[in-house]
Amino acid sequence: MSPRDEIPILKGQDGEGSVQVHQDPANRIEGAKVFSVYGKGGIGKSTTSSNLSAAFAAMGKRVLQIGCDPKHDSTFTLTGRLQPTVIDILKEVDFHPEELRPEDFVAEGFGGVKCVEAGGPPAGTGCGGYVVGQTVKLLKQHHMLEDTDVVIFDVLGDVVCGGFAAPLQHADRAVIVTANDFDSIYAMNRIIAAVQAKSANYKVRLAGCVANRSKDTDEVDRYCRTVGFNRIAHMPDIDAIRRSRLKKKTLFEMDDEDDIVGARAEYVRLAETLWNGTEPLAPAPMEDRDIFELLGFD
Repeated sequence: MSPRDEIPILKGQDGEGSVQVHQDPANRIEGAKVFSVYGKGGIGKSTTSSNLSAAFAAMGKRVLQIGCDPKHDSTFTLTGRLQPTVIDILKEVDFHPEELRPEDFVAEGFGGVKCVEAGGPPAGTGCGGYVVGQTVKLLKQHHMLEDTDVVIFDVLGDVVCGGFAAPLQHADRAVIVTANDFDSIYAMNRIIAAVQAKSANYKVRLAGCVANRSKDTDEVDRYCRTVGFNRIAHMPDIDAIRRSRLKKKTLFEMDDEDDIVGARAEYVRLAETLWNGTEPLAPAPMEDRDIFELLGFD
């Protein structure tokens, strides 16, 4: 039986027209606080996720970051290099996970953060939900989740299909990374709708949004006031963040320049906010035309 034949598909569970990959309840993540990071493609989810993981580690938490993108670049600032993906490693052993050891698919990064790149199917083929499910299953089989306080899923772009919404079936809270511009907020609105659909059947709730690479937050804040959402962090557009990516390091490994120290403090504040628990938000996503009326210009 091929891996694709083993994927259970549930239709309509999140409402009429829904098609999703069902995660085996036995493979649910338990004991750790689980966060899924979403946002428009290129908005800085991996940078946010990696610095957030480093911030949790600085707080003394045991952290696992799971990249859910075929580019497998979620954790490279934590480890200093691109990691092989779980799906590629499974292919090498003809999908016999019992032949793998934890060090085959888990790398230790800065601050002791455990790093996993789930990867994904080639463009236009396969299912991202299957990849997420197999990754979590593998981690549980090797007892990698038993000594973990925080799990962060860094999710591909703004894709909200049944496959890449799969991390929401494990998450306690979803965090959306946005910028202070129309396109990013438009994507955030779509993601809010997807999370709201999942929350009808799963424990996941929205924590809030992070305004990233933005001097101002007026448009983000206007949207949040309108729909009943919260901005829980603001990362300004500083060159140190760009340089940290080029150096393959998190901000927590960079020299103590003023802007870096300030950005680190904001990531720690965000980590503390998430760890202490956020109000389970239930914003009402806007219709497309209404967002144009709210944020558009004549």
